[in-house]
Amino acid sequence: MRLAERMDRIGESATLKVMRLASELKAQGVDVLDLGVGEPDFPSPEVAVAAAREALAAGFTKYTDGTGIASLRSAIAGNLAARYGAPWKARDVVVTVGAKMALFHLAMALIDPGDEAVIPSPCWVSFPEQIRFAGGAPVLVPTSGADRFRVHVEPLIAAMTPCTRAVILNSPSNPTGGIIHHEDLERLVEECARRGVLLVSDETYDRFVYPGEPFASAASLAVRFPETVVVVGSLSKTYSMTGWRLGFLCGPPALVRAAATIQSHSTSNPTSFAMKGAEAAIAGAEPYVEAMIEEYRARRDLLVAGLDALPGVTCQPPSGAFYAFPDVSGTYRGERRGSTALAEHLLREAGVAVVPGAAFGNDDHVRISFACSRATLEDALGRMRRALTD
Repeated sequence: MRLAERMDRIGESATLKVMRLASELKAQGVDVLDLGVGEPDFPSPEVAVAAAREALAAGFTKYTDGTGIASLRSAIAGNLAARYGAPWKARDVVVTVGAKMALFHLAMALIDPGDEAVIPSPCWVSFPEQIRFAGGAPVLVPTSGADRFRVHVEPLIAAMTPCTRAVILNSPSNPTGGIIHHEDLERLVEECARRGVLLVSDETYDRFVYPGEPFASAASLAVRFPETVVVVGSLSKTYSMTGWRLGFLCGPPALVRAAATIQSHSTSNPTSFAMKGAEAAIAGAEPYVEAMIEEYRARRDLLVAGLDALPGVTCQPPSGAFYAFPDVSGTYRGERRGSTALAEHLLREAGVAVVPGAAFGNDDHVRISFACSRATLEDALGRMRRALTD
């Protein structure tokens, strides 16, 4: 079968590939601890579940406005205004089928063949793939594990060219947990505005920032730079609602209209009753979120200490998100050389699924999710120690 040429530009998501391989081993009876996929292990908040149930019972199961129900768009805008001083109203929000779809809409709306998007690296696997799919070129700017993968502004500015259409930030970052500080973010937005470049800030993990870490949201700069700042967010991680598939984008009116038009020809509206659940979560699940973040902090500390104690492994504590990104290059030997080979070794010999760092742009590392119980993390650390002691 002849497929479209654009299919040659992209590959399967590495995180979903690990999930698939782990599932295959589980189907064969292998006891696998899956630390590959970033999916919270907490249940969705009861207030969200109850609201969705109520909406179903009331027959709220039909098409809605293509950009999402007005009350949810208003709740999202209000939440960003309360937390970061964002200027957006309901009309400036598009609710999408997951944050990934919001980012896809933006790539389709912004990128023409020959355009470039500057992206700090290591980065989430879908950022460069979406840019390539749109016909553009991702320009990856390395960050360093020496300072916990903090995003610095000057290398990003140096990477811009007349072809740069957007800078894509993800702070806190998947996979590194690295963040950008406010002074760097402000300088970057100013430069983007001067050059007519869009700053797309994926803030999926904005609530997962650990004590003492100076998180900065681009939403706080949207009042000064309304035609430059675009923010993408997600209900999946904050409220452990991954399967509900709800994300959003906020930004300049022309871009919001473009995303809404693309959505009208792709998914149409997000699921009606899921949006009612999301609205209830925003209004009433804050204590749940705070407890979840505190548990993640404890898991982070447990995992980082355990990884640092493994032979050939060093790990800086992530500033945010719920992934560790340890340097595992000290474990490479023989045929077990490179992050992909190491990940396969850990999966087959230890029954532990991790994601190769090569998928994110750094082959000396692997990504390990701590969105699982402390008991699971302790078990996984013991298995990895045995698999790496040879």
